[in-house]
Amino acid sequence: MAHHNFNCYILLLFSALIRLTLSYQDGFLSLTCGGTTNYVDSANISWIPDGDYIATGKMSSVTFTEGTSSTHLPVRFFPDSDGRKCYRLPIQNTSSLVLVRTQFVYKNYDGLGKPPVFSVSLGTSMATTVNLAHTDPWIEEFIFPTTKEVLPLCFHSIRNGGYPVVSSLELRPLPQGAYITAVGDYNDKLLRRSYRINCGYSDGSLRYPLDQYDRIWDADEDYSPYHVSSGFDIQSNFNLSNIKESPPTVVLQTGRVLARWNSLVYRLPLDDQGDYHVVLYFAGILPVSPTFDVLINGEIVQSNYTVMQWEANNLFFTVKGVRTLNITLKSISYYPLINALEVYQILEIPLESSSTTVSALQVIQQSTGLDLGWQDDPCSPTPWEHIGCDGNLVTSLKLFDINLRTISPTFGDLLDLKALDLHNTSLAGEIQNLGGLQHLEKLNLSFNRITSFGSEFEDLVNIQVLDLQNNSLQGRVPDSLGELKDLHLLNLENNKLQGPLPRSLNRESLEVRASGNLCLAFSLTCAGLSSSIPSLETPQVTILNPRKRKSHRHIAVLLGAVGGAVLAIFIISFSVLMYVKRKKAENTYTPRSGIDLHSWNSAKIFTYKEIKSTTNNFKEAIGRGSFGCVYVGKLPDGKLVAVKVRFDKSQLGADSFINEVSLLSQIHHQNLVSLEGFCCESKQQILVYEYLPGGSLADNLYGANSKKLTLSWVRRLKIAVDAAKGLDYLHNGSDLRIIHRDVKSSNILLDKDMTAKVCDFGLSKQVTQADASHVTTVVKGTAGYLDPEYYSTQQLTEKSDVYSFGVVLLELICGREPLTHSGSPDSFNLVLWAKPYLQAGAFEIVDDNIKGSYDAESMRRASLIACRSVERDALHRPSISEVLSELKEAYSLQLAFLASSGLVN
Repeated sequence: MAHHNFNCYILLLFSALIRLTLSYQDGFLSLTCGGTTNYVDSANISWIPDGDYIATGKMSSVTFTEGTSSTHLPVRFFPDSDGRKCYRLPIQNTSSLVLVRTQFVYKNYDGLGKPPVFSVSLGTSMATTVNLAHTDPWIEEFIFPTTKEVLPLCFHSIRNGGYPVVSSLELRPLPQGAYITAVGDYNDKLLRRSYRINCGYSDGSLRYPLDQYDRIWDADEDYSPYHVSSGFDIQSNFNLSNIKESPPTVVLQTGRVLARWNSLVYRLPLDDQGDYHVVLYFAGILPVSPTFDVLINGEIVQSNYTVMQWEANNLFFTVKGVRTLNITLKSISYYPLINALEVYQILEIPLESSSTTVSALQVIQQSTGLDLGWQDDPCSPTPWEHIGCDGNLVTSLKLFDINLRTISPTFGDLLDLKALDLHNTSLAGEIQNLGGLQHLEKLNLSFNRITSFGSEFEDLVNIQVLDLQNNSLQGRVPDSLGELKDLHLLNLENNKLQGPLPRSLNRESLEVRASGNLCLAFSLTCAGLSSSIPSLETPQVTILNPRKRKSHRHIAVLLGAVGGAVLAIFIISFSVLMYVKRKKAENTYTPRSGIDLHSWNSAKIFTYKEIKSTTNNFKEAIGRGSFGCVYVGKLPDGKLVAVKVRFDKSQLGADSFINEVSLLSQIHHQNLVSLEGFCCESKQQILVYEYLPGGSLADNLYGANSKKLTLSWVRRLKIAVDAAKGLDYLHNGSDLRIIHRDVKSSNILLDKDMTAKVCDFGLSKQVTQADASHVTTVVKGTAGYLDPEYYSTQQLTEKSDVYSFGVVLLELICGREPLTHSGSPDSFNLVLWAKPYLQAGAFEIVDDNIKGSYDAESMRRASLIACRSVERDALHRPSISEVLSELKEAYSLQLAFLASSGLVN
């Protein structure tokens, strides 16, 4: 019986060990690249094929021999040399660190005997270059701070470097708070492992299950002439709480120990000159407590360090610009001791491009009908094809020789563009939707079928090169082109233009090309020109002022002199008048609309000096939009404010500024962000708002410091009710009928009590006629939120706001952004993806963070009103008052559900 009980005990202990081992694998992802079957290895780690995580590449296999054993491995290789070849790795906890380990094997799998060289990137960072001619197999290991649910791991071909090839890929979660001093407060550093040494241990490497996070601890090689190992058992009362990295106890039980008065040295060569993070582990496993100095490359980085008995600690150091590391423990008393060490190269993680830019580019890609390979970040680690970047800003876009047909409003979201090339893209009709590109310097719309200049060129205040050759432009060249002071090349060749060119274009700094038109020049009479004479040759016009011909007739000279004098007086008088007028305009900076800003007494007028003082010279930026940057400021009474500063002085910005000051000075509601004041001097246009510390709804749902877990369903409903109240006031609650025109989750801000307020009225339109059913206007808005009927008809109504707000409701329900490029193509657009599910009452698409905590009827009511709000036909959408009524009911149902179930709000 005792023997039987003992066997049962052993069986139970073994089962418990297995369960414990398996539980450690939570979050493990182990991929056999190019594999086709699942298997479990000798460490009880489960491996799966990689096919679900990558959509490109080809599969092969390789067999190589180590000692007396042969290993057969599948591999995936990438013969397509263009663009990024990316794995998309799912991240379970987006607020922690992950260890990423990759193995690359060539072993002449292709029979060509040419080991490849290629680069590897993680997220936006170019992480390393793999050279299989140098080492084969090649293993890389990284520590990466995760902020998103998907981590791209990509391969990049190098010219004449052969095909990238990979054999395995591993993802492991790391303990919370580990390596925090290295990755930085902003998670902007990536760590590439150089060394991880189990000091004092020489019998091979250790990893999972001894290290529950599956870090590989290499054996201690003879890095110096001194090498003494000693092994001890970690006692049960041993204090390991000080080490967030949680090294395995088996590693801490061994250490390198040297005799008194000697120095213990590790000499570690490094792959690259750069910055390195060093972690040293010390455990009090000796019967004494040694004290010593720690030196790196001869400099003391920690003096009089003591290893306390029965305690474990670690030290962190950052060493900059080094190619080798000499780590020395210089004895002071007893025996220098080290138990383990890690060395990582520190790599920068470039900033991501703005979500608005990424969404806009993905919508443009979809509209082309082409797969341009645009995934993840457009600028880093390398720019997408057809795109140029300056840091994380998309500054150029070249899409030509495709059937684009129209310039959609989405192009207006590419706020940082300096160069746009859309030649030969079948564009027709009027040039539109480019007015918001106020940094644009080069615009190429040649070889299309454009018939009209449109009205937005006057907004392109920085344009330098404008190429409109080989179109179907008709009529006269607008005077507004002459107001573009930086323009130095205007190509109008081969159009159907006629009439005199604006005099303002006739300046030395500007080259105008106008051949191939009906009749187009600075000094040219076209009255006798008939459309029946198309063969009339138009003169070439890089045009200079014509020289006056000499006359030998006295009377002609006299008349010419008198006429010249009169003309000169007129020109001087006109010039003086225009100069005075211009100086007056510069001094007062009166907007074109003629509205007197000083008549808006409800908002304080700040001086620019006061603004600089309030923002501490614009020290802390908290946001960035189409208008400009937003800074946090503090008024003299201590009140915090948000200060929005325009990027430049374009007319679009002036109109937006006037519109926002005018509206916010007239409307006041607890769910609309209030205007504290403004500044309009020294060519500055600045708006000062109340400061809302809760951030935007978008930040709370998707931001890097997302509070998504705190947004319960009842809280989301309360935010929706608040925002709907604000919109209802705009539409119906005052003498004004105001259409917001840019409702989105980033324009809904939260105060400290999580009360929601609608902001950003720069694009808003006031319906001035009480009985008007719509306003006809150029389409403005944000991709993903834009009312499709408004886009197609340019007729703006309150129902356009309802559509945009319906998209916000879908975001709150599903917990995802309006546009995304992850998943299958039918899920890219939130409205098209979610609407069929919600209309059918299929709530499996509801955000995982609120599943199991909502009342079904509350969710049904909110879902149905959201679906009605995003109907394509505006006539079928409810009014915002109806939306508000339904949301209030859904909110009441959820409150009752929480009260009856005893759940916390």
